[in-house]
Formats: sequence, structure tokens, C-alpha cells
Amino acid sequence: MRVITYGTYDLFHEGHRRLLERAKALGDYLIVGVTTENYDDARGKLNVQQSLMTRIKNVEDSGLADKIIIEEYEGQKVQDIQKHQVDVFAIGSDWLGRFDYLKDYCDVVYLERTKGVSSTQLRNEAGVIKLGVVGAGRIAHRFVQEARFVSGISVEGVHNRTHRTAEAFAAEHELNQAFEDYDALLEAVDAVYVATPHDTHADFTRRALDTGVHVLCEKPMTLSRTDTEELFARARERGLVLVEAIKTAFAPGFQRMVALARSGAIGQVRSVDATFTKLVDEGRELEAPAGGSISELASYPLVAVVKLLGTEVTDVRTTSLRPEGTAVEVYSKIDLTFRHGEATARTGLGVKAEGDLVVAGSAGYLYVPAPWWKTEYFEARFEDSRENKKYYYKFDGDGLRYELAEFAWLIRNETAESYKLRAAESVAIADIIERGRADARVIA
Repeated sequence: MRVITYGTYDLFHEGHRRLLERAKALGDYLIVGVTTENYDDARGKLNVQQSLMTRIKNVEDSGLADKIIIEEYEGQKVQDIQKHQVDVFAIGSDWLGRFDYLKDYCDVVYLERTKGVSSTQLRNEAGVIKLGVVGAGRIAHRFVQEARFVSGISVEGVHNRTHRTAEAFAAEHELNQAFEDYDALLEAVDAVYVATPHDTHADFTRRALDTGVHVLCEKPMTLSRTDTEELFARARERGLVLVEAIKTAFAPGFQRMVALARSGAIGQVRSVDATFTKLVDEGRELEAPAGGSISELASYPLVAVVKLLGTEVTDVRTTSLRPEGTAVEVYSKIDLTFRHGEATARTGLGVKAEGDLVVAGSAGYLYVPAPWWKTEYFEARFEDSRENKKYYYKFDGDGLRYELAEFAWLIRNETAESYKLRAAESVAIADIIERGRADARVIA
């Protein structure tokens, strides 16, 4: 029986070895496909640390592969299976169902994720970051799915205030453990991703930092400037990485758009107009005290504002809609004044509007169509339309892989802050959110 499997095999560790052992046990001849850098990039795999030749050597040194081939392009698996007369295609169960189309050519086996690899084993593997998830809601599910696209990350366990939910989450994603005690999770990992309700972020983040654990915290990191400043100060004192998980800030297209705007290509940036709305009928987004369209969505338009106009806000004026019988505002318009420009950020949970972004400059403007927060395409437009230009970029999956890849890079390189989202920018966003929620003129 000839078996074939594929992978990146970056920072080869015990989990890789055990998966290869399980694949080899399915037959008597194992073929291992190692992906090229270009193919990894095309399929959205980020942060690959080692060269192709090093990764091939990793697999070779395991002694488990009878033959090693290189995977270079989409669709190659079909050809490889036929060319090498393969009987069984084996892949990790986190890809469950993804390769069922290969059943026309051979048996397809999804191998259960390797559990029971000890904390010490993974911690001793160079570059492998053990990550814990705090919270088990929708975004946490998407995060774990996206984490498989980031090299050198091992999601090990989860903690949730309702332990039964954490157990179901761990079982679904084949994590080593559901931790009933948060402190026990912190002792077992190098870093945590905090995805709990907004008003609990500060406490979970503070406790992690005090334990010496790096933190990637969902937006908004906190609902106040003071809390956000305090957390970043705490991280600096302890030499830890703290990043606010606003995925847009780390997306390649958004970064290129900001760079173009700040380069002078459209002259001096004078105005930013950003909108993010979605319709929500129920859920914590509509519940007091931490719900509402500002706390839920304002981080996105505000990250565009501070990246393009800076952090020195001279005035904040907010108008919010809170229909009778609702606990929180369902639409808000935040008008911001800067020394050299102005901005408007619109958010809505009960109002739907065009989710675009317009960056107005003294020589032209940038237009990013909806959904601009997943920037894949934008235009630079000028008085003379013959000078207009169009720009296209990739935005893979849900985009959470970009923030995780940056977070992992900062940890490995012992770098406290990312230029893609600086601490001062997160503090400014928290300040605007706090002022916007507290001082809004409310329309009933």
C-alpha cells in the first residue's frame, strides 16, 4: 500500500513526527510532499520560517519518508496520486472534508490531530509558540481555524466561563485540554488569544501579563483609555508582547493603502470617511453594559482614521440612535477633528449602510469599496481621470491569520511593538470609543 501526505513541515516538531508515523502505519511505502514557499503563499500560509531545502531535510531526518516530493501548485495532488500509483491519501483531521474530491482516485484518510504532546516537548522545539484561547464564541472558532495557516503556532487549550462550552470547543478543534481554571491555562502556554465579552478583556489580559504570558486581545482591548494605557505599560515592564486584534490593521491590502495615502500620492490627507454596519437581531452585541454599535464595530473605522490622520484628536462629537425599548445604541456617527483634518466613523447594528472608505487628499482621493475592512482592492482617483490607478491585493480567509502571524513574529523576534498597529494607536482608539459612548447625543 502506497500512502501520500503533504505539509509545510516548518520548525519540525513532535506533532509533525507523530502525524507522519500515523500516515506511514496506513501502508508500507510513504510519500511526503513538502510545499514550496510560493505555494504556501498562494494558499495563505504565513510566517514560514525555514527554507524549502531545510524543511525537506527535516522530513528526511525523521526517517519516516520513503520518498519526498515537492508540491508547487494547486491541483498537483491529483496528478501526484496517479503518477505515483498511490492507494491512500492521508492528511490531518483539521482539514476534514476538504480533500474528499480525491476519493475518485484513492482512499482518503483524515488523521486525528496529535494529542498528548507534552508542554515541554513543544516548548523545547525552536520557534513553536504554545497558544491558549480564552473564550469559545464565534470569533474564537474562526481564530482556531485560521491558526492552522500560521507556521510555528500550536493551539493547545481553551478556557471559557462555561466549562461545558470549553469542553465542546476543545473536542471540535481537537485541542489538548479544556481548562476549567484560567490560571492553569496560563501555566501551560506561552501566549493567549483573548476573545471574551468586551468588558472582561482587561481582567483576562492583566492576569496573563502578570503570569508572564504574551497576549493577543480582541478589539476593543478595553473600553477606556486608562485601562488600555495601563495594560500596555504592564506589558512593557514585563518585556511581553501585547497586541490588539484588529485584523484590518494587519491585512496586506490595508497596509499598502495606508502607505500610499501617507506617501503623498494624493497630497495631504485631509478627510477620512469610514463606515462599518451589520444587521443584528439578538446577542451580546445588543446587551448592556458593553454592547452597542460603537463598542462592537468602531475599532474598524477608527483604525483607518488613526493610521491616516494620527492620534492627536482635538474634538469628538457623537450622534447615536437608540430606539425605544433597546438597551444600547444601534447606530452611531462619530465626527472627529484633528489639527490638520477631519474624519467621520459610522457604525451600525440596526442600520445598514454602504461599507466603504474614502480618503480625501489635497491632490486626489482613495476609494476602497465595501467591505473595505477586508481590503482587496482600492482606487486612487484624481481630477484628471487618466491618472487614476487601481490596486489589487490578497485577503485570505477571515483575515485573522494576519494578526496572529504578526503576533508570532513579534514574540520570536523579541519585539514589543508592531508598526502595523502601535500601542499609541490602540490607546487613541480606546479614548475615542470611551468618549463616543459617554458623550453621545442620543436620538430615541
